[in-house]
Amino acid sequence: MQHLSAQATGVPGLFSLAGRVALVTGASRGLGRDFALTLAAAGAHVACAARTSADIEAVVAEIVAAGGRAEAVTLDIVDETAVVATVSGIVSRHGRLDILVNNAGIIHRQAVVDTATADWARVLDTNLTAPFRLAREAGRHMIAQGHGRIVNVSSILGILGRDTVASYVATKHALIGMVKNLAIEFGPAVTANCIAPGYIRTEFNVPLQQNAGFSAMIESRTAARRWGMPADLRGTLLLLTSDAGAYITGQTIVVDGGLTTTL
Repeated sequence: MQHLSAQATGVPGLFSLAGRVALVTGASRGLGRDFALTLAAAGAHVACAARTSADIEAVVAEIVAAGGRAEAVTLDIVDETAVVATVSGIVSRHGRLDILVNNAGIIHRQAVVDTATADWARVLDTNLTAPFRLAREAGRHMIAQGHGRIVNVSSILGILGRDTVASYVATKHALIGMVKNLAIEFGPAVTANCIAPGYIRTEFNVPLQQNAGFSAMIESRTAARRWGMPADLRGTLLLLTSDAGAYITGQTIVVDGGLTTTL
């Protein structure tokens, strides 16, 4: 059997994002920062969105210094008026919006019986309603232009439960459900999927990383025998945002080093 090279089969081009425009929320740090850098490195123009302008400007400067294209977007994702204006502004400036990565999220740690309704609602508004609004607004343009990729960032707590984080668990489960409906309603030209990371070393979970007992438990229960790093999610992100993933929609890909496969 003749073996074809990657170049001959066009494999590199499958993952190219040249000419694409992306919006990444929570892009100032952690996974969002790495997602923005990854999309830009693949050729996309990336609108980096977060609430703090100075932090986003630093990410944009990093992308530009590496030869990429990016812009800073100061955005509070729970502000519906701002979300509508942001999406329409990107389309107005660039003529299109191809990729939406719903990454921004918060967590509230407290037992259910002690959790105030306001705290529950704040997590739902940020982690679920805001991604819905962004997907709705971006989806309109993606459907009209005949191309789009929506990626919700869920978690292994979107398929499992854990004490003291009920609102976070509920929203991460719901993001997985949401992409199933987005896939049905936005197809065939627009795909919608979830990435469900395991425990990844970012600023989001520093207290857990510093907890020796918890860290040891993660390392012993994970088939990879280590915490994940943001770089471990890059391949999955590129798959779901490029032509390589054109026939993948309504799905959730777990990237956890085997944590959820170990009892």
